[in-house]
Amino acid sequence: MSSENQGLNIDGMTIGGLASVAGVNVETVRFYQRKGLIPEPERPAGSVRRYAQADASRIHFIKTAQKLGFSLYEIAELLKLDDGASCGQARRKAEAKLADVRVRLASLQQIEAVLSNLVTLCAASKGRVRCPMIAALSKAPPV
Repeated sequence: MSSENQGLNIDGMTIGGLASVAGVNVETVRFYQRKGLIPEPERPAGSVRRYAQADASRIHFIKTAQKLGFSLYEIAELLKLDDGASCGQARRKAEAKLADVRVRLASLQQIEAVLSNLVTLCAASKGRVRCPMIAALSKAPPV
C-alpha cells in the first residue's frame, strides 16, 4: 500500500494491510482479536477477511491508551464506554489512572534521588576501596 493511500479512508483491507496502516504487525492484530479488543470480521466463502478503516482507528486508540499506561483490561473497559453517553465514567477511569501515575512518579522521583546520591558517592571515592554504591545497596533497605 502506498504511503499516499495510508491517510485515506480505506475499507476492505486484508489483515496485512490493516497491520501496515495501523503500524503494528499481523500477530498484534490477531492478539487484539483474541483479547476481544477488535472484532474479527466474517470470512466470506472462499475469500479472506476484510477490515475497515474503523479497525485501524481502534488499533490506534489501543496503542495510544497503552502509551498512557492503560492495561489491555482497562482499554477494553474504555472501549465499552464509547457510546457517547459515558463520558463521566471514562473521565473517572482517566482520573484513577492519573492518580496511579502520580503515585508511580513520586516513587520514581525517590528512586532518582537515591541513585543520584549513589552516583555522587561513587564519583567521590578515591583509591582502591569497596565501591560505595555496592556497599550502600548491600546495607540499605529496599526503596
